[in-house]
Amino acid sequence: MTSVTIVVRYFAAARAAAGLEEEKVQLAAGATVADAVAELRRLHPDGLPRILDAVSYLLDGVAVRDLGRALTDGAELDVLPPFAGG
Repeated sequence: MTSVTIVVRYFAAARAAAGLEEEKVQLAAGATVADAVAELRRLHPDGLPRILDAVSYLLDGVAVRDLGRALTDGAELDVLPPFAGG
């Protein structure tokens, strides 16, 4: 396999900045979460890069602590801005 396709889902301010709820992103095989984030910055250069500096990520429902984590074909990457509340 020479590439992986992931589904990126945007929430709250990230959704507004990207202008969509979700999209499929194709990356080279062996790509990491960091590679996906770099591609999102390239795809949405106007408002999303600023948001991406403050977000957290879920990969297939699990919090991502290491952006070097490898992506698999069909993975879901959720982009979650900080939420206010208590």
